[in-house]
Amino acid sequence: MRILIASSHRNLVGGVEKYVQAVIPALLSRGHSVGLLHQYPFRPETETVDSPEQNLPCWCSTELGHEATLRLLAEWSPDVIYSQGLEDIPLETALPETYPAILYAHTYLGTCVSGRKCHSTPQVRPCRRELGPQCLVLYFPRRCGGLNPGTMWRMYRQQSQRRAGFARYQAVLVASRHMRHEYEQHGAPRVQLLPLPITGGIPNTAAPSPRVPQGRILFVGRLVDVKGACHLIRAIPHAAKSLGRTLTVTLAGDGPERAKVQELAAQLDVNVVFSGWLDTQQKLELMRQSDLLAVPSLWPEPFGLVGIEAGSLGLPAAGYAVGGIPDWLVPGESGELAPGDPPTPRDLADAIVRALADPDHHNKLRHGAWAKSKQFTLNNHIDGLQRVLAAAAQVNEPVASVPAP
Repeated sequence: MRILIASSHRNLVGGVEKYVQAVIPALLSRGHSVGLLHQYPFRPETETVDSPEQNLPCWCSTELGHEATLRLLAEWSPDVIYSQGLEDIPLETALPETYPAILYAHTYLGTCVSGRKCHSTPQVRPCRRELGPQCLVLYFPRRCGGLNPGTMWRMYRQQSQRRAGFARYQAVLVASRHMRHEYEQHGAPRVQLLPLPITGGIPNTAAPSPRVPQGRILFVGRLVDVKGACHLIRAIPHAAKSLGRTLTVTLAGDGPERAKVQELAAQLDVNVVFSGWLDTQQKLELMRQSDLLAVPSLWPEPFGLVGIEAGSLGLPAAGYAVGGIPDWLVPGESGELAPGDPPTPRDLADAIVRALADPDHHNKLRHGAWAKSKQFTLNNHIDGLQRVLAAAAQVNEPVASVPAP
């Protein structure tokens, strides 16, 4: 097949681009031709989703303009479009009107005004509301986003346009059962579950060996309100008291909440290490050294890939039951869950205690997290993706598993 991947960025910006970077060589290894359409100009001095040796045909819609972009794509003649959700809505709309197209819904495109899918007042908690006029009524009272009414109206119109465009796709792919429900609730046709694969590092091939937990808790992510770092800090004194031992928290990441987290940790006398952003190998080594991954997200994470990455190294997790997290964090098997609506530090502390109190149970969780991660391989993901793309393009493609690079 000739597969055109459409994404906003060619440079490595975040999780979407990391996913595209993994998918491209996997598709090439199976004999497909891959092209890349990106919206924003790329910086050659910064890492990109494609490598020079792949020699992919690439088009930048901002530099070419819509008319020239569509003309050049017609010359390349893709069999199917694999869209990651462009920010350019007119172009995003034009592609599935011209070619068979599949959308991978990484986030809440077309289902939430702000994309956060949670309320901030009176506390941060998930929102289950369907996108509609009532969102405009609650936007300011629930602090769904900023305070500019013009921005609110512009985002609402854009998300409504995205929702109206769902019907143009041959299928909408999502990473979790929660996201499948979300898009089915919003009328997307042919929603299919295709979980994200592990893309960072090489998972352990051997099961984790038994060890006694030392109380080392790891948080990986941006320090923003919806990621729940402050909830984690508030949970630690309760957990430490119940366990009768000192707990150490390492925060691998940075963001606007860092000063608030530091102040809270000092106030509660919590032992916190701020490691900042780490490269892949540093992150994996820290996961190997830790006893528990904390995923205290307050918003409904579409999937929470960091938990699968940690699980592949035998690191279980504790977190709130929000969004797609319960798809891989199974209580008593790969970690421990706390209620997520509303999320409370005391419930999170109880989940941490259940994970760390008994060494035998902790080792069971370590093995369970490692075993659970085996379901989320890149090879399995490409098998499923290839079937969906072939069905959309109406071509017969072999789907036998082929080792991906």
